[in-house]
Amino acid sequence: QVQLVESGGGLVQAGGSLRLSCAASGIIFRLNVMGWYRQAPGKQRELVAVISSGGSTNYADAVKGRFTISRDNARNTVYLQMNSLKPEDTAVYYCNAERIKAYWGQGTQVTVSS
Repeated sequence: QVQLVESGGGLVQAGGSLRLSCAASGIIFRLNVMGWYRQAPGKQRELVAVISSGGSTNYADAVKGRFTISRDNARNTVYLQMNSLKPEDTAVYYCNAERIKAYWGQGTQVTVSS
């Protein structure tokens, strides 16, 4: 059974930082592309950042220079370090694992107050 469990969300003031974690089980973690997506109220889910099995990264333009995605294959965990947070970063953040199939976590709420 595949499980992706996100943690680390919360309420933070603009300019602050949060680190999200996603612990994976039931997959061969090191072979999966791991990603973070977000969905704000009334909007479609959008890509935030992805990291390949080899460690290559890609970011949405809106978060470049502020967010950093990383992975620890020994811990089966992917992280999203979020700095200089803005109110427009407010959303539910979802972890994604993809190789042959795509799997999603349950999401963690990030709220940035102005």
